[in-house]
Amino acid sequence: MDFTTALDHHLAAIDARDLEAYMATVHHEATIVLPGGGTLTGSDAIRAFHRKWFDDPDWTMTATRTRTVLHRDTAVAVFDVDYRDLDGDGRPYTMRQVLGLVFALVDGDWLLVHDQNTVL
Repeated sequence: MDFTTALDHHLAAIDARDLEAYMATVHHEATIVLPGGGTLTGSDAIRAFHRKWFDDPDWTMTATRTRTVLHRDTAVAVFDVDYRDLDGDGRPYTMRQVLGLVFALVDGDWLLVHDQNTVL
């Protein structure tokens, strides 16, 4: 599978809130940097976080790709993200983010190795 197809699968799994499809795109030693600065490392922590997030029906996310760099067995995709959700009191809020995704070609599969979210 080429990188663009792998990236499309990754994003589609998020949109569908499909945990198993999402985890199939993530390297077991990946790191995710959350918008608030916390980090998740390894597939167990990433799975637990995404299980809870995907179970939340209130959020929507629109990601617009602004840059893609592909070099041999590494690829980077950068997105502008509009994120909408409800806070703990049920009030809507929006957040603009820059999202950087780094993938590596591992045994023929493009897998996420780093995910960086930065709030604008």
